[in-house]
Amino acid sequence: MALENAPRRGAIAWALIITGVAGFMAALDNLVVTTALPSIRKDLGGALDDLEWTVSAYTLTFAVLLMFGAALGDRFGRRRLFIAGLAVFTGASAAAALSPGIDSLIAARAVQGVGAAVMMPLTLTLLTAAVPPAKRGTAYGIWGAVNGLAVASGPLIGGSLTEHVSWHWIFWLNVPLGLAVMPLARLRLAESYGTGAPLDIPGTLLASGGLFGIVYGLVRGPSDGWTSSLVLTGLFAGTALLMGFVLHGARAKNPMLPMRLFRSRAFSGINAASLLMFLGMFGSIFLLSQYMQGVLGYSPTDAGLRMLPWTGMPMLVAPIAGILSDRVGGRPVVAAGLLLQAAGLGYLAYVVTTDVSYGVQLPGLIISGVGMALYFAPAANLVMSSVRPEQQGIASGANNALREVGGALGIAVMASIFAAQGGYESAQSFVDGLRPALVVGAAVVALAAVAALMIPGRRGSGPDPVATEPPSAPGENTDRVAAEPTLT
Repeated sequence: MALENAPRRGAIAWALIITGVAGFMAALDNLVVTTALPSIRKDLGGALDDLEWTVSAYTLTFAVLLMFGAALGDRFGRRRLFIAGLAVFTGASAAAALSPGIDSLIAARAVQGVGAAVMMPLTLTLLTAAVPPAKRGTAYGIWGAVNGLAVASGPLIGGSLTEHVSWHWIFWLNVPLGLAVMPLARLRLAESYGTGAPLDIPGTLLASGGLFGIVYGLVRGPSDGWTSSLVLTGLFAGTALLMGFVLHGARAKNPMLPMRLFRSRAFSGINAASLLMFLGMFGSIFLLSQYMQGVLGYSPTDAGLRMLPWTGMPMLVAPIAGILSDRVGGRPVVAAGLLLQAAGLGYLAYVVTTDVSYGVQLPGLIISGVGMALYFAPAANLVMSSVRPEQQGIASGANNALREVGGALGIAVMASIFAAQGGYESAQSFVDGLRPALVVGAAVVALAAVAALMIPGRRGSGPDPVATEPPSAPGENTDRVAAEPTLT
C-alpha cells in the first residue's frame, strides 16, 4: 500500500509546486510594479497616463482573455496550453526588463497579460486533475495561500528589487522561474482536456475591444481633453462593443459568459461587489505607493514595507473570516469587510498631507487590510454556491475576470480624478489630487458593500434555478483526462 501511494503523493507534490510557482508569478505581477513606478518614470520618462498603462496593460489583457485562455486549454490540452502561456509570460518578462522606453515596456506588459491569462486559470484545472477529491480542499488552500502571499509581497518585492538592484529585476525575476517550471510541467503533469466546446471568438473580440476603448478613453481624457475625438470615440465605441457583448452572451449558443447567470441575485451581487471592490482598491494602491515615495520620501523598500498592514493582512485574518462565514454566512462577512475597506480609504483621504507621519496613516492601512481579508475569504465560496456544480468553472472565471477589469478601471478612473485635481508638480499638488481620488475610492467600495447586501441570506442561498440551465445529461460536460500517466 505504501508503495502504491508513493507515486500519488509525488504527483500531488509536483502539481502543487508547479502550479503554485506559476500562480505566484502571475499574481505577483499585479502589484509588483506599483512601488517601482517612480523609478520607472525617472528612467524611462512618461506622463501619468503612461504609468497607468504599465499596470493596466497587464491587468486588462489578463482580464479580457482569462476565460478564453481556460477554454483554449480545455479544447487543445491544458498542460500544452499551460506551458505555452508560461513561455509567453516568461519571454514577455524578459522583454519588459530589456525595454528601452516606456512604450516598449507597456507593450511587453500587455503580452505578459496574454501569457498570464492562458497560464493562470489552467493552474487550478491541472491541480484538480492531479489531486484526488478527498485532498482537494487542502490543495486549494495551499494554492490560495501562495497566491495571497504574492499579492501581499508584491509591493515589498518590487520596492526591494528597485532600491537594491534595479527596477528591471522585478521582471528578470520571472525568467529563471519560468525556465525551470516549463520542463517540470512537461515531465510531471498529465495532459487533460475539457468538454471541447467551441471557442467564443466573437465574444472575446467584443469584450476586448469594448474594455480597451473605455480604458483608453479614461486614461487619455485628462491629457487630451474629454471632448477630443479620440477620447470620445474610445468611450462611445467601447460602450457599444460591451453592449454587443451582453447581447451576444444572452443569445449565443456557447457564449464565453452566459448572461443568464446574472439573473441570480447571488451571482450578480457578488460579482458587482468584486468589480467595485477591486476598482477602489487597485486605484488607491496605485496612487498611495507613489505618494509614499514621491511626497513622504520613503525608499521603495520602505514604501513596500509600510503597505504590508494593508496588502498582507489577509494572510492573518482570512482564517478567522472563514470561520465567521461558516457560522453566520458569507454575505454579512463580505459586506462588513467592504465597509471596513471603505472606512479605511476614507480615513486615509482625511489624514493625507505633505508631511503626515506613518503612525497617523497606520490605522487606515490596518482597517483597509482587515476589510480586504474579510472580503477575500468568503467571496470565492459565495461565487461557487451561486451556480450549479457544472457551471462553477465559468462562474469562477467570470468573477476573476471582473475583478481584473475592476482593477484596470480603478487605475484609470482614480488617476483621471487625480490628474483633474492635482499632479506631480509639487508635493502639495500630489496631495490635492490624491485626496479626492481616495474619497471616490472609498465611495466605490461602499457601493460594493451595498451590492454584497443584495446577495440572498442563508435561507435564500444556493443556485437560482431561473438563472441556470438544466443539468447536463449523463456523459456530457465532463472532464476527460488523457491516458498518459503522470511521471514521478
